[in-house]
Amino acid sequence: MGLNLLKNTVLFKITIGILFIVLACGNGRKSEVGSLKLEVESDSTEVENSEIIVGANRVEKYLPLLKGKHVGIVANQTSVIFEEKTEMEMKPHPSLSGQYGTFIISTSIHEHLVDSLLNSNINITKVFSPEHGFRGKADAGAHVEDGVDKKTGLPIFSLHGKNKKPTTEQLKDLDIVVFDIQDVGVRFYTYISTLHYVMEACAEQNIPVLVLDRPNPNGSYIDGPTLEKEHSSFLGMHPIPLVHGMTIGEYAQMINGEGWLANKVKADLTVIPVKNYSRDMTYSLPIRPSPNLPNDQSILLYPSLGLFEGTTINAGRGTEFQFQRYGAPYLDTMNYKFSYTPKANFGSKYPKHKGEVCYGEDLSEVKVERKFTLTYIIEAYKSYAGYSNKDKWEFFNTENFTKHAGTKKLQKQIESGKTEIEIKKTWESDLESFKKMREPYLIYNGR
Repeated sequence: MGLNLLKNTVLFKITIGILFIVLACGNGRKSEVGSLKLEVESDSTEVENSEIIVGANRVEKYLPLLKGKHVGIVANQTSVIFEEKTEMEMKPHPSLSGQYGTFIISTSIHEHLVDSLLNSNINITKVFSPEHGFRGKADAGAHVEDGVDKKTGLPIFSLHGKNKKPTTEQLKDLDIVVFDIQDVGVRFYTYISTLHYVMEACAEQNIPVLVLDRPNPNGSYIDGPTLEKEHSSFLGMHPIPLVHGMTIGEYAQMINGEGWLANKVKADLTVIPVKNYSRDMTYSLPIRPSPNLPNDQSILLYPSLGLFEGTTINAGRGTEFQFQRYGAPYLDTMNYKFSYTPKANFGSKYPKHKGEVCYGEDLSEVKVERKFTLTYIIEAYKSYAGYSNKDKWEFFNTENFTKHAGTKKLQKQIESGKTEIEIKKTWESDLESFKKMREPYLIYNGR
């Protein structure tokens, strides 16, 4: 099984003509930390020359844990098993007139985890869906109703509707719950909050949780303000930085180990790790993890532009370049030459400044570093501060911005005119403390 859709510097490169695949194998050994049961790859694995294999693809590791059991699945559109399809075709050789050569054409296909497990005679009885729904089409923050999957007939219980934590009734008769969702490594991206509530509910009902891990595309660094307990919400439940640098499997272990579940309960947790992965690797998602993160550029910019969600600035919602541009009607046209007009579209029925011309910055073609920056929001606020008709708009929606930032301090620092360097210095000790706290829970090499 391959992941040749993932444009990763360490993945095999596919060219029409010859397909080179370098596979590396490691000897597995068992490791237990707390209540986590984990498959750890041998340190001798040649990671840099190997293909990344996500947890869901390592069927041989977890299928025995599901056989003969009533299984619940927490999943969305990213919960897939990748497969490689290779075809050979005879075509005229491009440089030798009249000569034919064999061309190997390789493409990646994927099958949803639910469909794959059903085909393997696993008894899935219920599906639980996070924000955006099971097929990933609901707007951000939208109330998602329970339903039935048209393809399989399975009942779907929304964890972003009337309840965010699975109820006792919803978990009734389940022997195990599988969690497989692609995360992007940002605290206010709500899939890790769903993970928390699933683990908590299952721990209370003595139901094991199986996490199928996937790489974190923003996993190579840690940055941003640490959430303060009094500002906990579904947009951030734990005292972690805005960018935490952990996979969802590592994060599950931290939730357990730090005693963050209600009444200090611990989930019976098993993680199936990603094979041949290091957090320093670049990783391109083959499926958008939510409607408004359509590509690599948006995912890399999301930690920085996501803060605009707590302001009156539009961050590209209502366009095809979500989290790759930002703007508002009041930004200074002398400094911001780019303009666009948000309209209702897939993933955003009511974008900010719908139908209004927004002046701002287009970042869709800019080379983006893998880091978090305050540059965009600081510059936008300066432009707002110089706007003559500020009574029409408030730049900050203080309650919402505080939930995204995890602290009230950041808004005050921006309003007071502090530079990015000055603001980031105030985070240094918290970031160092977090690095030490997360150390026991890390599964993969890298920073």
